[in-house]
Amino acid sequence: MTVELEPTAALVVIDVQKAFDSPALGHRDNPEAEANVGRLVGAWQASGRPIVRVRHTDRDGGPFAPDAPEHDFKPVVADLTPDLDVEKEVHSAFHGAPDLHSWLTAQGISQIVVCGIQTNRCCESTARVGGDLGYDVVFPIDAMHTFDKKGPDGTIFTAEHLSAATAATLHRYFATVVSTSDLVGDS
Repeated sequence: MTVELEPTAALVVIDVQKAFDSPALGHRDNPEAEANVGRLVGAWQASGRPIVRVRHTDRDGGPFAPDAPEHDFKPVVADLTPDLDVEKEVHSAFHGAPDLHSWLTAQGISQIVVCGIQTNRCCESTARVGGDLGYDVVFPIDAMHTFDKKGPDGTIFTAEHLSAATAATLHRYFATVVSTSDLVGDS
């Protein structure tokens, strides 16, 4: 699917943090997610489009605590100098600091490309809020990943199933679901 990217389309890279490498999280899908995030970051840097890097922080401790080594970014985005760094304590990047919506509005940005971790949590939440706020949201599903989850009745939903459900839920309602190659080619 070809997507027309605006010259000011912002890449919003969500929670690409070492805490998500923990084996305790179980099976994850899409082993190419970080490589695809890297492809997007490289394309955005080459085009001069803005990049927003988002980090999840948990002030109550654990791997997302500010002083935990797992709180750090993964190498693919660790050395990035973004146009904006956002810190959040909830799922959507629109509920962090500094205020993402205010920054995007001030920059005249109306299109965002959401990638990162986890597909069905922080990425989906950001896409939903962004869509509701009127942004043209692009969602490269292969530039993110998630983990298996247990439902309230004990049913295990695979990461692959959850990602597919997120894609089906978002597409045409909150976002345009695409692949990384749809945005940057087959490099």
